[in-house]
Amino acid sequence: MSGHSKFANIKHKKEKNDAAKGKIFTVIGREIAVAVKEGGPDPANNSKLRDVIAKAKANNVPNDTINNGIKKAAGGLDSVNYEQNVYEGYGPSGVAIIVETLTDNKNRTAANVRAAFSKGGGNVGTPGCVSFMFDRKGQIIIDKEECEMDPDELMMFALDAGAEDFADNEDSYEVLTDPEQFSAVREAFEQKGIPMLEADVKMIPQNWVSLKSEEDQKKMQRILDLLDEDDDVQAVFHSWDEE
Repeated sequence: MSGHSKFANIKHKKEKNDAAKGKIFTVIGREIAVAVKEGGPDPANNSKLRDVIAKAKANNVPNDTINNGIKKAAGGLDSVNYEQNVYEGYGPSGVAIIVETLTDNKNRTAANVRAAFSKGGGNVGTPGCVSFMFDRKGQIIIDKEECEMDPDELMMFALDAGAEDFADNEDSYEVLTDPEQFSAVREAFEQKGIPMLEADVKMIPQNWVSLKSEEDQKKMQRILDLLDEDDDVQAVFHSWDEE
């Protein structure tokens, strides 16, 4: 099927993951807190929590850290109420950017996000100004080196499990799902013992923007670096074609 994704270059992905290791515990911890608050502390009865736990394990978060996060959120003691906010805007040359945040101080987060855009020559827009350029999809990335299944067999398994699309890329397989089917498909892969490098619901751009000038590339990277350094920022999606 299609091979459209710019997300599935494993080498590039691993480099980005390595750079984000210092922040991933904070990101996961907040997602656990929100998932427990919304659906309770038992993963068996909380699909969102199961998804966060799977994401944590894919990022090598220790089991003790996961369990302690669940207990803290369930106990309510010293737990923080996080508010979810989404910011949309533009980077250099019209690159579309979506920033998802979880924060205990909306004013602080808004100021930091606006500053990150501004320092990279971009600007925050109104809600909805770029989200129509993205599709919200469940995405599972599988490293070819870690998967022994035949590509056709893997594709049929994914589609039978409820996936919408399957891409055979250079060094990875990519599975896309409807967000509502993501948990079921991810769990089918988990039960089958298929190793997943990444599994999450993401905003995938419909079109990509190439930045021709080195200055624009540096400005865009500046925005991404500043957002990545902000603990309130959970995820950033953009239409910059970095290849």
